[in-house]
Amino acid sequence: SLGRAIADALPGPIQKGPGWLRCGDGEQAVIVSWCIGHLLEPAEPATYDPRWKSWRMADLPVFPDQWQLAPRDSVAKQLGVLEGLVRKAELIYHAGDPDREGQLLVDEVLRYFNVRCPVHRVLINDLNRDAVRKALAAPRDNRDFRRLSHSALARQRADWLYGINLTRYYTLSYQQQGADGVYSVGRVQTPVLGLVVHRDDTIANFEPKPWYRLTITVRPSGDETRDQDFEARWLPSENQQEFLDDEDRLLDREVAEDIANAVNGRPGRITAARFRDRKETAPLPLSLSALQIEAGKAFGMGAKAVLDTAQSLYEKHQLITYPRSDSRYLPEGHLEQAAGVCQAIAKVDDSLADAASGVNLDRRSATWNDSKVDAHHAIIPTLRARPAGQLSQQERNVYNLVARYYLMQFMPDAVHREGRLDLAISDHRFRATETALLEPGWKLLEPRQRSSKTSAEAPKKPLPRLEPGDDVTCIDSTIKERLTQPPQHFTDATLLAAMTNIARFVSDPQLRKTLRETDGLGTEATRAAIIETLFRRDYLFREGRHIRATEKGRSLIHALPEAISEPDMTALWEATLEQIRAGDGDPRRFLEELKGQIRGFIRQPASSPVKTSTGTSTETLPQADSDGIHCPKCRAPMRIREGKFGRFHACTRFPDCNGTRPLEDSAPQDGTSQRPWPCPACYAPLVRRKSHRGWFWGCSNFPSCRQTVNDDNGIPVAVRRPPAR
Repeated sequence: SLGRAIADALPGPIQKGPGWLRCGDGEQAVIVSWCIGHLLEPAEPATYDPRWKSWRMADLPVFPDQWQLAPRDSVAKQLGVLEGLVRKAELIYHAGDPDREGQLLVDEVLRYFNVRCPVHRVLINDLNRDAVRKALAAPRDNRDFRRLSHSALARQRADWLYGINLTRYYTLSYQQQGADGVYSVGRVQTPVLGLVVHRDDTIANFEPKPWYRLTITVRPSGDETRDQDFEARWLPSENQQEFLDDEDRLLDREVAEDIANAVNGRPGRITAARFRDRKETAPLPLSLSALQIEAGKAFGMGAKAVLDTAQSLYEKHQLITYPRSDSRYLPEGHLEQAAGVCQAIAKVDDSLADAASGVNLDRRSATWNDSKVDAHHAIIPTLRARPAGQLSQQERNVYNLVARYYLMQFMPDAVHREGRLDLAISDHRFRATETALLEPGWKLLEPRQRSSKTSAEAPKKPLPRLEPGDDVTCIDSTIKERLTQPPQHFTDATLLAAMTNIARFVSDPQLRKTLRETDGLGTEATRAAIIETLFRRDYLFREGRHIRATEKGRSLIHALPEAISEPDMTALWEATLEQIRAGDGDPRRFLEELKGQIRGFIRQPASSPVKTSTGTSTETLPQADSDGIHCPKCRAPMRIREGKFGRFHACTRFPDCNGTRPLEDSAPQDGTSQRPWPCPACYAPLVRRKSHRGWFWGCSNFPSCRQTVNDDNGIPVAVRRPPAR
């Protein structure tokens, strides 16, 4: 598509050839050609050393001395086309995507053929003819972008080193213990698997607890008709925190009953009142992840199915723009096409014909912003008004979603009517709220979500318009008992959302900030493939709409140190790669440090499956001479060593990791006179502490580990006792 757009922006007639387009005649002719993704890939280990073809523990780690690339078989023909063109070229324009991977994708082809002629770089993120011509008229020297290419190359080689070595190491370790199959490990796929395993574990270990919601019925003074009666919920005060859980839910029924008895029939007063109409702007057009999430919610489609369908709408039918985009913004120049796009929508999808003809094209939402368009813009419908053949149901569904979010940009804001009344009765606080959709605006086009509810809830009665100081009376109270609920198992939509917003699963503030500034785990183009890879490798399985981890996936995550199974590694890599791009980092040093980490992982003791009474493997525990004590820095097993101040626990990855722990030879001074209980997160001893809410257990490695466990008469809940020493 980019090649066609460039050819269309160049002067002269266009002649089509196998894998190229010729623009113009004679000596002034320009040949436009393209890559099809990566035409080259890092060579297999056996290319460097025949010994590395076989998987043997003695041959690890696998570190090439001189890196090599190999042509990808599926696109070898196009690589041959480019070879013939670049060898005859006098000047080359590099028009790869204006991002890290787009720079490398073309640069590696130029390096592979040892190109010597000058190379200019053009940055195109808008396929409109005027935008392409403007970009072609402002070329830069491709050498100005070498750091961007170095950053991408460092990422590519690091992923190769990480995946090849750790996959071989853990696969061979499991084979030595009698397991079958390949246990693949990757910088992105393994943390994704970890998300699912940790969610499954949380659900499996969840113990529901009752909590209580206290609601009162309130009547304004002087209201004899009862028309203005309203309900309000109890709000806890500072001296009642000990009766609440972490989500401020009341856990003690006696407290609820005491409050109800204290306020029943008693007068009170309004302490605060707020009523307003709040505007809500339309959501931006869709990126690929947003499209996959919305299609999963609305139609139950898997991530790969959405990507494949969008790719078909783009390549075969040419009804939508480039689908593998991570942007939700549009170039300002696209506003000129808005009328034509709306007309095309009406013809392709007749269910949206009325909406397409009724939008206000003079409106301008926040999506039209050149400064926020990077390599690609948001996914929107094209000007094409007819598909290339019959659309499947999934194609109609995906096109409908893309079109809806585009049309929303030209619709009025939704307006919500919101109200809140705070009141006090007998020293207890209550709050009543009101929300209603006053003007639907763009919400008329909001896609319907799949829901188990058969009917919508009845709308709430509006609150009376009271003022602070107005008198009220509590005429009734209700206590409802509810049970705490575990989180839901992941679905395609929620797992994609977790990968996109991976920062919320990271505790370290600096790493969380780094991940917020990047694309999360994986990229828009790879997330669906990563999830499918985990299914293909028997790490995940589907249970209806839910995604669950297999025993194979669970055992691997439970055996791995957190440095491998948590998303922190991606944040550290991204920070380093950004430094390389900015010229402040050295790619060679980055790879050497990674090699040191890999050597440390490989030197760790192997893991062994723990069998249950049924004979199935449930989890693996690292073998070490420190009775399950793990390093506070990287969670590798620890060994007891002698130092000048006596014996201590030391990380088995020393000198790559210098984590230490003191020996715990005596009972902790926590009032229990018991031997240490291990922290479920890092296996350091737990310490019994007391807060204003009562006793609990906290990790002795605080603040490095912030794990807490509930207390049950001096025993931490759901923690396995460590082996006797």
